[in-house]
Amino acid sequence: MNKLPSTWVSARLGEAAHIEMGQSPDSKFYNDHGKGLPFFQGKADFGPLYPTARKWCSQPTKVAEAGDILLSVRAPVGPTNLANEQCCIGRGLSAIRATEPISQKYLLHFLRHIEPWLAEQGTGSTFAAISGSFLREIPILIAPSGEQRRIAKKLDSILARVSECQSRLNNVPDILNQFRQSVVSSAVSGRLSEDYRSQVLTNATLVPTNTTLADLCTKTRVITYGVIKLGSEIAKGVPCLRTSNVRWLRITTIGMKRISKRLSAEYPRTVLQGSEVLVNVRGTLGGVAVATPAMRGWNVSREVAVVPVDKAKAVPEFLALWIASERSQRWLRNVEKGVAYVGINIEDLRALPVELPTIQEQREIVRRVNSLFAYANRIETLYTNARSRVHNLTPAVLAKAFRGELVSQDPNDESGAALLEHLQSVRADAITNATKGKPRMRKQPLKQSESSKPGDIVQALRKAGKPLSSNALLLAAGYPHDSDSESIEEFIVQLRGLLKRGVVAKQRLGNEDLFRLTE
Repeated sequence: MNKLPSTWVSARLGEAAHIEMGQSPDSKFYNDHGKGLPFFQGKADFGPLYPTARKWCSQPTKVAEAGDILLSVRAPVGPTNLANEQCCIGRGLSAIRATEPISQKYLLHFLRHIEPWLAEQGTGSTFAAISGSFLREIPILIAPSGEQRRIAKKLDSILARVSECQSRLNNVPDILNQFRQSVVSSAVSGRLSEDYRSQVLTNATLVPTNTTLADLCTKTRVITYGVIKLGSEIAKGVPCLRTSNVRWLRITTIGMKRISKRLSAEYPRTVLQGSEVLVNVRGTLGGVAVATPAMRGWNVSREVAVVPVDKAKAVPEFLALWIASERSQRWLRNVEKGVAYVGINIEDLRALPVELPTIQEQREIVRRVNSLFAYANRIETLYTNARSRVHNLTPAVLAKAFRGELVSQDPNDESGAALLEHLQSVRADAITNATKGKPRMRKQPLKQSESSKPGDIVQALRKAGKPLSSNALLLAAGYPHDSDSESIEEFIVQLRGLLKRGVVAKQRLGNEDLFRLTE
């Protein structure tokens, strides 16, 4: 572990900032037409730096001020934003306000630095959450105030460039997709091979042949569906391609199913020989690719049509380009049938119009397309590597900053120890002022009836007489709908203890966990 600068000190978050835990107001005060304060409930409202208001609250319970750090404390734990105006916060958030002279931006960057660690601290299998008491005890690093400002300024500058780089990289997949679409469009329109025709071919061969997909099939095989019912998975069975395997001009074997040899033999017309054009006609439409020689003996499901191409009439790879082109896809969309589950009838697919140049030109077009696609693939590999490196930049820069290595230390800066001592003095004065003139009271222990008992959950389940969801059990056990994170944590501890002792059991129903008594 690298040694921190001698002027830095470690402290608790509660010593350096005011922490306000969120609390959800009564739902009758919610609205979506801008009345009251913006109401933020959790990570779902966050943007890159500032949250986006979707709901407002006319009578807020807990309020964050403009500039406060909003920290998600419930599922997920750790993400942060800055409040850009006064707002109401629900129990999924806490508002953190640095005590001067701690830099608010410095504290925000530090919390983003420890976000992966915070994400692991959420307690409970039912509610992943952290409490206010936990937040106040989080260890933080305090640099001298001048250095805090330099660190925050440097991080703002660097991370803004990282964000811009990420934004630009995010455009690359769409650009590559548009490039490939443009290549295919140029290929089937004749523009891609225009110079080839003028230099190599004679004028007599310039007019393309107009035909249909059915006319390009072999004499012994026709366009047909694949296996109707795949049945159970066979570990060493015949590979069977489905729509998820046939993508736009490529085939993937991820998630491919295997069927019995007996079932495959019942559909001999769709047992692949290699070089067939495969077209998705159900479910995920738009997929079209050529079966490779290595796929000989494989089969396809009923969602995939097999087009057995007569190679004397057409090059299979060119035909796949023709079907994949926007003009053909638009034609096929016009003949789709169905509402909930759309598809293309085989008769309609067979009637798809096709314009064919000569076999020689088809081969040249395929060669040029493959060359351009290979170039795009190289760009895509560079993009993937760059995206990975940029993704790792932010945590690396933050780690460097909070090792004290991002900016230089200034011997004239007030030390972190002096800063912490000042904060403790301010805090002590605030406590003294708050209690001045008030009589000292001995803290009395809670009566048994006033404390939460494990029996509360048991009694709640017994009274309900049926399994309850976690939220329903929370309310039935006597916790109000706006319970804070500490109360929820107490509830979770009780529930986990009862689960461990076998008093309560958990069962899964759909997407929800239900809890019931085992007695």
